[in-house]
Amino acid sequence: MSEDTRREDTGDEDTRREAARREDTGNEDTRSEVYAELAAVGPYGVRPGHALITLVEPHPGHEYAYNRWYEDDHYYAGAMAMPWMYAGRRWVATRELQLLRYPEKSAVAEPVTAGCYLSTYWITAGRYADHMRWTVAVNRRLNRDARVYRDRTHVLTAFMDHEVTAYRDGAAGPRDFHALDHPYAGLVLEVVDAPSPAARAELLEWLRARHLPKLLAGSPAALVTVFRPTPLPLDRMSYVKQVEGVDTRLTLLWFLEADPARCWGEHFTGLDERVAESGLGRVELVAPFIPTVPGTDRYVDRLR
Repeated sequence: MSEDTRREDTGDEDTRREAARREDTGNEDTRSEVYAELAAVGPYGVRPGHALITLVEPHPGHEYAYNRWYEDDHYYAGAMAMPWMYAGRRWVATRELQLLRYPEKSAVAEPVTAGCYLSTYWITAGRYADHMRWTVAVNRRLNRDARVYRDRTHVLTAFMDHEVTAYRDGAAGPRDFHALDHPYAGLVLEVVDAPSPAARAELLEWLRARHLPKLLAGSPAALVTVFRPTPLPLDRMSYVKQVEGVDTRLTLLWFLEADPARCWGEHFTGLDERVAESGLGRVELVAPFIPTVPGTDRYVDRLR
């Protein structure tokens, strides 16, 4: 093959690639040259410095449609495709699991059974502001393009900063950055409110040094992560309410190696009483979940 022929073939390949790129992007200019600049600066570790935790209740009669919209579109376009959101998992509470929740009067969920689906996402440490600028813009676009499902209620939706992770087995086993990819059998969401901002620091230290190590020992929970909420931006979507308890709340995620229904009575009842006895806070929600099966409607018929 002559040099001229090779050049022609290379030119044809470049043309085909450019045509494919334009087809994929709808002939839009994606400013792809900027990505190389952005990738060269800033933090890019693997630690979950931040999280998005969102508990949602589909309106009655919309359970199947909501599940398909979230799994087929929103989980990806509204979350995983965004920069610095590097891991995610969806969880579901069947009616059986909903009825295990407590306390009956919750500052988070009213009634306490509200919120069938929980989604959890990790965001790279130090990239919260970068991610937020992107997510606000993308969700505005999704809203404009009618790709937002309206028949749902946000029971609890908050971006959060990571405080501490406690492990049952020390250095053995998956780390917190693996938690949303490791096939854990269940998760327990626990929300605790301190009486004041100053008291939250004391509550956190008690959890880290005493409470969590004691509960993890011999437990089906391999690890528990602790986060504190951050306020949502003022230009957030109108259907998401502002975060409560920014200065006083802690949110715990317990990752379980067993179905929560099978170990609930022995390991997860009475958490509110233990916190109350410490005098450092009040448990506002303890709620068990199991993982969804992506691409299916499994468990949708067991929500009510």
